[in-house]
Amino acid sequence: MTLLERFLQYIHFMTTSDEASATCPSSSGQLDLGHYLVQELQQIGLLQVKMDANGYVYGMLPATPGDEANPAIGFIAHMDTSPDFSGENPKPQILENYDGEDVLLKGSGAVLKVSEFPELKNWKGRTLITTDGTTLLGADDKAGIAEIVTAMEMLVRANQDSVQIHHGEIWVCFTPDEEIGRGTEHFDLNLFPATFAYTVDGGDEREIASENFNAATAIFEIKGKSVHPGDAKGIMKNAALMAAEIAMALPKNETPAMTEGREGFYHLVQMEGDVSSAKLVYIVRDHDQKQFAIRCGYLQKLAEIFNSKYGGTAENPAVLIRLKHSYRNMRPVLEKHPEILERARRAILNAGLEPVDSLIRGGTDGALLSYQGLPCPNLGTGGYGFHGPFEHISVEGMETVVQIILNIVKC
Repeated sequence: MTLLERFLQYIHFMTTSDEASATCPSSSGQLDLGHYLVQELQQIGLLQVKMDANGYVYGMLPATPGDEANPAIGFIAHMDTSPDFSGENPKPQILENYDGEDVLLKGSGAVLKVSEFPELKNWKGRTLITTDGTTLLGADDKAGIAEIVTAMEMLVRANQDSVQIHHGEIWVCFTPDEEIGRGTEHFDLNLFPATFAYTVDGGDEREIASENFNAATAIFEIKGKSVHPGDAKGIMKNAALMAAEIAMALPKNETPAMTEGREGFYHLVQMEGDVSSAKLVYIVRDHDQKQFAIRCGYLQKLAEIFNSKYGGTAENPAVLIRLKHSYRNMRPVLEKHPEILERARRAILNAGLEPVDSLIRGGTDGALLSYQGLPCPNLGTGGYGFHGPFEHISVEGMETVVQIILNIVKC
């Protein structure tokens, strides 16, 4: 199976994660893909292949003879796709010998514009894969899975053909529910005894990401008082209007659409309610730990101010906030392991590219794993426009990532 065929096979599994679900994985399609991957890894020749009760898929490629003393390296990608946009029944558009121009997404009539995704102008002549505009593509992170599996297959075949590529023990894991912040909740390090690992879950194939956001979810719960509007004066407290007022109190220039680089933000992801009750759900992000703490404190203070304004008490609040921390910036951990980043830089250089040290304006399973004792920077997949209908990737970009993985494991 070619890399492209493998990728197209994976994306047709419906694996959208569901934050409202209490199960792990949060959607049954992830189990379907997991079962398929178990069979594929076994067919390729990996050992200790299993899918555990929570849907995590593990496998191991033994070290080549004489290389057993080399450190065990791991590669990780996630099976779920983002609930931000439909992942059901994708219809990928495959453009061979892409002309470097804007692309019509034929299912919706939307246009993938070079002006908005400038990397496209450098992809002339490549085989481009886009959505048809009605779903996301699933390259986040099925491209990462396809790249890891393809690299493992190439290592097995090379050694079978006596064109030996020397390497230490290699572990792979494909996780569920990364997109809803649960990708490592049941990750079993006893089934993944790597010394260090790389998540393959980023964008540009040249990138090495060793920094990510500190992250939390903030939920405002607002209690109103409903009476007939004809008799409402001095009595009614409209929770929906209260929610709107809270939303407008946050800094207008500190949203995702207004920030870049290391700039943090408040992102309103859900707003619902009526006169009686309302809810606002925010994600809070900042690369700097101190600034992140300030942001969380600001939201808590805002809840106190509006609770007082609308006559709430500590015992019977009109405005209540719940903060749930998601993950921390992995940079402090990875700074203690520069050799892991240097290995990735050499691998990218040996693939004929100039490495790009990048930061993630989001999260990664690697951030949580790094704090659990498994240093784990993030590599690119070659994909762009994740979480929506403008997601796209090139076959050549994926092939380059496969080569980078092979370069990383070579002794």
